[in-house]
Order: sequence, then structure tokens, then C-alpha cells
Amino acid sequence: MIRPQRKKEKEQKLFRDQLGKGRWVITIGGVHGKILELSDSTLVVETEGQGRLKIERSAVSVDSTLAVYPDPQASVTKK
Repeated sequence: MIRPQRKKEKEQKLFRDQLGKGRWVITIGGVHGKILELSDSTLVVETEGQGRLKIERSAVSVDSTLAVYPDPQASVTKK
């Protein structure tokens, strides 16, 4: 039981380490937004209405970029 849990933790850490500017994410609280700035432990997310939130990397649960840009040829930075 411990081994699958550690595997999941490693996958989540790798996912959070690979986050980058311009990616669309969903937090564990359900906030949807686009990453504007990154630091070691936090990131700034722009939400609808141009609101900006500073959140912990650990609060990001899903990368929704493919839902926003389903075409693999589409640029992440396009609006």
C-alpha cells in the first residue's frame, strides 16, 4: 500500500516541477487560471477578469492546457 502512494507522490512532484509560464492549471480549490510567474515554491496565476493570485505550487492539481488548446500545434502563449 505504501509503494503506490510513493509513486503517486513522485508523479505529482515531477508534474509540479515541470510547470511553466503560459500553462493553464486548476488548483485543488477549483480555481482555473494561467501561470504568469514562477518561483521555487509559489506561482502567480491570472484568473478570468484579469485577477491575479499567488499560490503554492503544491496547490496545483491539474494542467488543463490541452483542454484550452486541444490542437498540439497551437501555441500555449496565443490568446
